[in-house]
Amino acid sequence: MFDRLKKEHIVAGDDFNRWKVPPASIAIHLCIGSVYAWSIFNPPLIKEFGVVASSSGDWGLQSVVWIFSVAIVFLGLVAAFGGKWLEEVGPRMVGVVAAFCWGGGFIIGGMGIATHQLWLVYLGYGALGGCGLGLGYVSPVSTLIRWFPDRRGMATGMAIMGFGGGAMIATPIKESLLSFFYKVPEYLGPESAVNLVTEGGKRMAEVGGQMVEVVVAGAAQVASAPVTIEQGVYVAGTGNTGAAATFFTLGIAYFIVMVIAAFSYRVPREGWLPAGWTPPTADTASKRMITQNNVHIDQALKTPQFYMLWIVLCFNVTAGIGVIGVAKTMMSEIFGSTLPLVVNSGFAATYVFMISVFNMCGRFFWASISDYIGRKNTYYCFFILGIILYLSIPYAAGQVSVNPVVTWLVMFYGATMIIFTMYGGGFATIPAYLADVFGTKYVGGIHGRLLTAWSVAGVLGPLAITQLRQTSVGNSIKELAAKIDPAAFQAKFGAGMEQLDQLIAAKTVTIGRLMEIAPAGTVDPTPSLYNTTMYAMAALLVIGLIANALVKPIHDKHYMETAADPAKPTPTGREATSEA
Repeated sequence: MFDRLKKEHIVAGDDFNRWKVPPASIAIHLCIGSVYAWSIFNPPLIKEFGVVASSSGDWGLQSVVWIFSVAIVFLGLVAAFGGKWLEEVGPRMVGVVAAFCWGGGFIIGGMGIATHQLWLVYLGYGALGGCGLGLGYVSPVSTLIRWFPDRRGMATGMAIMGFGGGAMIATPIKESLLSFFYKVPEYLGPESAVNLVTEGGKRMAEVGGQMVEVVVAGAAQVASAPVTIEQGVYVAGTGNTGAAATFFTLGIAYFIVMVIAAFSYRVPREGWLPAGWTPPTADTASKRMITQNNVHIDQALKTPQFYMLWIVLCFNVTAGIGVIGVAKTMMSEIFGSTLPLVVNSGFAATYVFMISVFNMCGRFFWASISDYIGRKNTYYCFFILGIILYLSIPYAAGQVSVNPVVTWLVMFYGATMIIFTMYGGGFATIPAYLADVFGTKYVGGIHGRLLTAWSVAGVLGPLAITQLRQTSVGNSIKELAAKIDPAAFQAKFGAGMEQLDQLIAAKTVTIGRLMEIAPAGTVDPTPSLYNTTMYAMAALLVIGLIANALVKPIHDKHYMETAADPAKPTPTGREATSEA
């Protein structure tokens, strides 16, 4: 039965309409692209028992935030091996397996939530779901490049555009499902009306003659609840956040959509070309660094071009994904205190939504532009423009601290949105870049190997940006404290300056609280907390710029003969001469 899924059984006739393939690719990427909306699940997962607030038995935020990173790591690792398998069996087989992994990952993750077994969530959504991400991500790329040799950039833009838009669509769907399945716990009444005791650090109350654990919902919890609730005391373990049911529902829905899309895949016959299109001449191809030959997957790993492109993708993604991970927080910290009437919670939420919009649009825009200016020149744009934009953010932060006008907010907003288009554009352009350098025959497999750069970036970016920010926070607190009268410090915090490190560790002393007693005219350092981070991101782009400049045409010895056995690379050029 599985043989019917292989590529030899899905070869299309010459009269097949190639525009039937992009919708299937976009559908799969919309499904797996919902991974970027993982943060929607963080609040319910850390209060599965308490529901309205975290109870003693609930998972901590530090335990669930890394599930997303695990999924991204598995995406890159599986893509590295799945890409080669894709070339052997074709996109339909890979797409169906991706559906089983991604949908099954949600279902297993839902079981982990329902039974409160965190390892099952990591295994399901993180590991198995990550495998589905990797297979689903690579399956459309080589297919569309073969169907659209005349518009490689546009083809990869269509294939990957859906991934950027997946979160935009998934966010309201996930929030609606969580609200639908949400069950408010048993309500005991206002806090003042309930006799609460503390046992072993737990808040307890008597219900039906037995002492049970309870949670207290304050104004913040009421405001964040997906349904209307009252302030007061609730019995832990009697409600439901709806997370498990949402996982089950999404798992089934994603599986169905992805299987249908996978069965829509067809591949062109060997040597097929679009009607009326003539491949570029050797001279034209050479000027744009587009090869008319093919390099085998294993041979590609022996070329310096592969590793230069790995660095190009890794550092472009590292810079972008790091900013995406803290975008909402960064917006609030830079402009929340300087422009509070403009940058409120609603403004920050809209900002996050626009990130998805520009990320998605950038994937199609930049990939399509690359068809006209070339892939290498497109990446030159990413790196040169990116360096300028990252350096503009510290400038805007410094200016708004001393002159809080909307102009600097507009500058920051525009800079970051362009950065997000280039983040998405980098993903969409790299497959066409690979096809230009290594040929189209094994581009899916080579692209899969290159996606290990995403795995590294998915850990490096968030880690770097959070660590650099934390260092900036510590340094800013110490600099502020040095400006404050010791007597005022003692009166404010009940301890002397000699205990500053302990007070920082306990989060008793913060920048905000120090600014309350700072001398008049002291500039709030909060807007500048990300300056070091932006300088670091700009430095990464400089390295990427150099790597892109070092990408040259492949040496003849790495090319395969067209009549060669596809399982093995056949040496040509100097290598063939030496072997003869």
